Amino acid sequence: MGITFGVLGPVTAWADGEPVALGGPRHRAVLARLLVARRRVVPAATIVADLWEEPPDGALAAVRTFVAALRRALEPERAPRSPARLLVTDGPGYALRADDDSVDAWRFEGAVRRAAGQRADEAARTLEDALAWWRGPAFADVSAEPWARAERARLTELQLTAVEQLAEARLGSGAAASALADLDAHVTDHPWREEGWRLLALALYRAGRQADSLEVLRRARSVLRDQLGLDPGPALRRLEADVLAQAAHLQGGPPGRGPHGKRR
Repeated sequence: MGITFGVLGPVTAWADGEPVALGGPRHRAVLARLLVARRRVVPAATIVADLWEEPPDGALAAVRTFVAALRRALEPERAPRSPARLLVTDGPGYALRADDDSVDAWRFEGAVRRAAGQRADEAARTLEDALAWWRGPAFADVSAEPWARAERARLTELQLTAVEQLAEARLGSGAAASALADLDAHVTDHPWREEGWRLLALALYRAGRQADSLEVLRRARSVLRDQLGLDPGPALRRLEADVLAQAAHLQGGPPGRGPHGKRR
Protein backbone atom coordinates (compact mmCIF):
# COMPACT_ATOMS: atom_id res chain seq x y z
CA MET A 1 0.00 0.00 0.00
CA GLY A 2 2.85 2.45 0.72
CA ILE A 3 2.09 5.95 1.96
CA THR A 4 -1.47 7.21 1.69
CA PHE A 5 -2.92 10.54 2.78
CA GLY A 6 -6.26 11.53 4.27
CA VAL A 7 -7.86 14.97 4.07
CA LEU A 8 -11.53 13.95 4.28
CA GLY A 9 -11.40 14.73 7.97
CA PRO A 10 -8.28 15.69 9.95
CA VAL A 11 -5.10 15.67 7.83
CA THR A 12 -3.33 12.37 8.31
CA ALA A 13 -1.09 9.83 6.62
CA TRP A 14 -0.80 6.06 6.78
CA ALA A 15 2.11 3.75 5.98
CA ASP A 16 0.84 0.36 4.89
CA GLY A 17 -2.39 1.12 6.73
CA GLU A 18 -0.76 2.24 9.99
CA PRO A 19 -0.92 5.91 11.13
CA VAL A 20 2.21 7.98 10.57
CA ALA A 21 3.39 10.33 13.34
CA LEU A 22 3.42 13.62 11.46
CA GLY A 23 4.43 15.94 14.30
CA GLY A 24 2.69 19.04 15.61
CA PRO A 25 0.07 21.35 14.14
CA ARG A 26 2.50 23.27 11.94
CA HIS A 27 3.93 20.06 10.48
CA ARG A 28 0.38 19.04 9.59
CA ALA A 29 -0.34 22.50 8.20
CA VAL A 30 2.69 22.25 5.89
CA LEU A 31 1.52 18.84 4.68
CA ALA A 32 -2.03 20.15 4.20
CA ARG A 33 -0.75 23.16 2.24
CA LEU A 34 1.15 20.87 -0.12
CA LEU A 35 -1.86 18.58 -0.55
CA VAL A 36 -4.07 21.57 -1.39
CA ALA A 37 -1.54 22.45 -4.12
CA ARG A 38 -2.14 19.03 -5.77
CA ARG A 39 1.47 18.26 -6.75
CA ARG A 40 2.27 21.84 -7.72
CA VAL A 41 5.30 23.58 -6.20
CA VAL A 42 4.56 25.88 -3.26
CA PRO A 43 7.35 28.44 -2.70
CA ALA A 44 8.83 28.34 0.79
CA ALA A 45 8.03 32.04 1.18
CA THR A 46 4.36 31.28 0.49
CA ILE A 47 4.34 28.58 3.16
CA VAL A 48 5.83 31.07 5.63
CA ALA A 49 3.12 33.61 4.81
CA ASP A 50 0.42 30.93 5.13
CA LEU A 51 1.63 29.64 8.49
CA TRP A 52 2.09 32.99 10.27
CA GLU A 53 0.19 36.27 10.09
CA GLU A 54 3.38 37.96 11.28
CA PRO A 55 6.29 35.60 10.51
CA PRO A 56 8.87 35.52 13.31
CA ASP A 57 12.60 35.68 12.77
CA GLY A 58 13.76 32.30 11.56
CA ALA A 59 10.39 31.39 10.02
CA LEU A 60 12.00 30.16 6.80
CA ALA A 61 14.40 27.96 8.74
CA ALA A 62 11.46 26.62 10.74
CA VAL A 63 9.67 25.64 7.52
CA ARG A 64 12.77 23.78 6.39
CA THR A 65 12.79 21.97 9.73
CA PHE A 66 9.13 21.01 9.35
CA VAL A 67 9.77 19.69 5.83
CA ALA A 68 12.79 17.68 6.98
CA ALA A 69 10.75 16.11 9.78
CA LEU A 70 7.92 15.27 7.41
CA ARG A 71 10.37 13.63 5.02
CA ARG A 72 11.73 11.44 7.80
CA ALA A 73 8.20 10.43 8.75
CA LEU A 74 7.04 9.75 5.20
CA GLU A 75 10.22 8.09 3.90
CA PRO A 76 11.85 6.53 6.98
CA GLU A 77 14.00 4.16 4.92
CA ARG A 78 15.48 6.85 2.67
CA ALA A 79 19.27 6.88 2.91
CA PRO A 80 20.89 10.04 4.36
CA ARG A 81 21.60 12.75 1.77
CA SER A 82 19.71 10.85 -0.93
CA PRO A 83 17.03 12.89 -2.76
CA ALA A 84 13.47 12.66 -1.51
CA ARG A 85 10.99 10.96 -3.82
CA LEU A 86 7.73 12.07 -2.22
CA LEU A 87 8.13 15.48 -0.56
CA VAL A 88 10.58 17.04 -2.99
CA THR A 89 12.45 20.33 -3.23
CA ASP A 90 11.80 22.01 -6.55
CA GLY A 91 13.32 25.42 -7.21
CA PRO A 92 12.27 27.87 -4.52
CA GLY A 93 9.79 25.59 -2.83
CA TYR A 94 8.37 22.16 -2.18
CA ALA A 95 5.90 19.77 -3.76
CA LEU A 96 4.24 16.56 -2.63
CA ARG A 97 4.40 14.09 -5.54
CA ALA A 98 1.51 11.91 -4.40
CA ASP A 99 -0.26 9.55 -6.78
CA ASP A 100 -3.97 9.94 -7.48
CA ASP A 101 -4.77 6.75 -5.60
CA SER A 102 -2.77 7.76 -2.52
CA VAL A 103 -4.99 10.70 -1.42
CA ASP A 104 -8.51 9.92 -0.21
CA ALA A 105 -9.99 13.12 -1.67
CA TRP A 106 -8.56 12.39 -5.10
CA ARG A 107 -9.85 8.81 -4.97
CA PHE A 108 -13.24 10.18 -3.93
CA GLU A 109 -13.39 12.46 -6.96
CA GLY A 110 -12.50 9.54 -9.22
CA ALA A 111 -15.20 7.36 -7.68
CA VAL A 112 -17.87 10.04 -8.18
CA ARG A 113 -16.87 10.41 -11.83
CA ARG A 114 -16.85 6.64 -12.29
CA ALA A 115 -20.30 6.25 -10.75
CA ALA A 116 -21.78 8.64 -13.31
CA GLY A 117 -21.11 6.06 -16.02
CA GLN A 118 -22.30 2.98 -14.15
CA ARG A 119 -25.63 1.18 -13.91
CA ALA A 120 -27.75 2.29 -10.99
CA ASP A 121 -26.94 -0.68 -8.74
CA GLU A 122 -23.21 -0.44 -9.49
CA ALA A 123 -23.23 3.32 -8.95
CA ALA A 124 -24.91 2.87 -5.57
CA ARG A 125 -22.18 0.49 -4.40
CA THR A 126 -19.41 2.77 -5.70
CA LEU A 127 -20.86 5.84 -3.97
CA GLU A 128 -21.58 4.03 -0.70
CA ASP A 129 -17.94 2.94 -0.51
CA ALA A 130 -16.64 6.40 -1.44
CA LEU A 131 -18.81 8.28 1.05
CA ALA A 132 -17.57 5.96 3.80
CA TRP A 133 -14.07 7.43 3.35
CA TRP A 134 -15.18 10.70 4.95
CA ARG A 135 -14.01 10.94 8.59
CA GLY A 136 -15.26 14.49 9.19
CA PRO A 137 -15.16 17.88 7.43
CA ALA A 138 -12.46 18.11 4.77
CA PHE A 139 -9.12 19.46 6.04
CA ALA A 140 -10.71 19.64 9.49
CA ASP A 141 -7.59 20.72 11.38
CA VAL A 142 -6.83 23.66 9.06
CA SER A 143 -10.44 24.73 8.55
CA ALA A 144 -9.76 28.34 9.58
CA GLU A 145 -6.94 28.83 7.07
CA PRO A 146 -7.80 31.04 4.06
CA TRP A 147 -5.60 28.94 1.75
CA ALA A 148 -7.69 25.84 2.50
CA ARG A 149 -11.08 27.51 2.11
CA ALA A 150 -11.64 27.00 -1.60
CA GLU A 151 -10.56 23.35 -1.59
CA ARG A 152 -12.66 22.60 1.49
CA ALA A 153 -15.71 24.21 -0.15
CA ARG A 154 -15.15 22.28 -3.39
CA LEU A 155 -14.85 18.93 -1.61
CA THR A 156 -17.88 19.65 0.58
CA GLU A 157 -19.97 20.43 -2.50
CA LEU A 158 -18.75 17.22 -4.14
CA GLN A 159 -19.72 15.24 -1.03
CA LEU A 160 -23.24 16.71 -0.99
CA THR A 161 -23.63 16.00 -4.69
CA ALA A 162 -22.47 12.41 -4.12
CA VAL A 163 -25.09 11.94 -1.40
CA GLU A 164 -27.76 13.03 -3.89
CA GLN A 165 -26.28 10.86 -6.65
CA LEU A 166 -26.36 7.88 -4.30
CA ALA A 167 -30.03 8.51 -3.56
CA GLU A 168 -30.77 8.77 -7.26
CA ALA A 169 -28.88 5.54 -7.90
CA ARG A 170 -30.88 3.76 -5.20
CA LEU A 171 -34.10 5.05 -6.73
CA GLY A 172 -32.93 3.91 -10.14
CA SER A 173 -32.26 0.40 -8.84
CA GLY A 174 -35.68 0.10 -7.21
CA ALA A 175 -34.46 0.63 -3.63
CA ALA A 176 -36.47 3.75 -2.79
CA ALA A 177 -37.00 2.80 0.86
CA SER A 178 -33.24 2.49 1.47
CA ALA A 179 -32.75 6.10 0.38
CA LEU A 180 -35.21 7.65 2.83
CA ALA A 181 -33.18 7.90 6.04
CA ASP A 182 -30.11 9.42 4.39
CA LEU A 183 -32.22 11.88 2.39
CA ASP A 184 -34.17 13.00 5.45
CA ALA A 185 -30.90 13.74 7.27
CA HIS A 186 -29.54 15.43 4.14
CA VAL A 187 -32.36 17.95 3.80
CA THR A 188 -32.35 18.58 7.56
CA ASP A 189 -28.65 19.50 7.47
CA HIS A 190 -28.74 21.25 4.07
CA PRO A 191 -32.26 22.66 3.61
CA TRP A 192 -31.26 24.98 0.75
CA ARG A 193 -30.53 22.05 -1.62
CA GLU A 194 -33.64 21.64 -3.74
CA GLU A 195 -32.35 18.42 -5.30
CA GLY A 196 -32.35 16.80 -1.87
CA TRP A 197 -35.98 17.76 -1.31
CA ARG A 198 -36.92 16.49 -4.78
CA LEU A 199 -35.27 13.13 -4.21
CA LEU A 200 -36.82 12.72 -0.76
CA ALA A 201 -40.30 13.44 -2.07
CA LEU A 202 -39.78 11.07 -5.00
CA ALA A 203 -38.46 8.31 -2.73
CA LEU A 204 -41.51 8.66 -0.48
CA TYR A 205 -43.84 8.46 -3.45
CA ARG A 206 -42.13 5.33 -4.80
CA ALA A 207 -42.33 3.82 -1.31
CA GLY A 208 -46.13 4.18 -1.52
CA ARG A 209 -46.35 7.27 0.71
CA GLN A 210 -48.00 9.87 -1.52
CA ALA A 211 -49.31 12.00 1.35
CA ASP A 212 -45.84 12.13 2.97
CA SER A 213 -44.34 13.03 -0.39
CA LEU A 214 -46.69 16.00 -0.73
CA GLU A 215 -45.98 17.07 2.86
CA VAL A 216 -42.23 17.08 2.13
CA LEU A 217 -42.78 19.26 -0.93
CA ARG A 218 -44.86 21.69 1.13
CA ARG A 219 -42.20 21.71 3.83
CA ALA A 220 -39.56 22.44 1.19
CA ARG A 221 -41.58 25.41 -0.06
CA SER A 222 -41.90 26.76 3.48
CA VAL A 223 -38.20 26.33 4.29
CA LEU A 224 -37.04 27.91 1.04
CA ARG A 225 -39.30 30.91 1.51
CA ASP A 226 -38.53 31.42 5.21
CA GLN A 227 -34.77 30.92 5.03
CA LEU A 228 -33.89 32.13 1.54
CA GLY A 229 -36.89 34.17 0.42
CA LEU A 230 -37.21 31.97 -2.66
CA ASP A 231 -40.01 30.04 -4.30
CA PRO A 232 -39.34 26.40 -5.21
CA GLY A 233 -37.66 25.89 -8.57
CA PRO A 234 -39.29 24.27 -11.61
CA ALA A 235 -38.16 20.73 -10.70
CA LEU A 236 -39.96 20.85 -7.34
CA ARG A 237 -43.06 22.49 -8.81
CA ARG A 238 -43.23 19.90 -11.59
CA LEU A 239 -42.81 17.02 -9.15
CA GLU A 240 -45.62 18.31 -6.94
CA ALA A 241 -47.95 18.46 -9.93
CA ASP A 242 -46.92 14.95 -11.00
CA VAL A 243 -47.43 13.53 -7.49
CA LEU A 244 -50.92 15.06 -7.31
CA ALA A 245 -51.68 13.56 -10.72
CA GLN A 246 -50.07 10.23 -9.82
CA ALA A 247 -48.10 10.46 -13.07
CA ALA A 248 -47.07 7.03 -14.35
CA HIS A 249 -43.46 8.04 -15.01
CA LEU A 250 -42.84 8.67 -11.30
CA GLN A 251 -42.56 4.94 -10.72
CA GLY A 252 -39.24 4.95 -12.58
CA GLY A 253 -37.81 3.10 -15.51
CA PRO A 254 -37.03 -0.59 -15.83
CA PRO A 255 -33.91 -2.18 -14.30
CA GLY A 256 -30.78 -1.43 -16.28
CA ARG A 257 -31.19 2.30 -16.31
CA GLY A 258 -28.39 4.36 -14.82
CA PRO A 259 -28.59 6.72 -11.87
CA HIS A 260 -29.76 9.56 -14.09
CA GLY A 261 -32.42 7.49 -15.88
CA LYS A 262 -30.25 6.87 -18.96
CA ARG A 263 -30.32 3.42 -20.48
CA ARG A 264 -26.97 1.58 -20.19
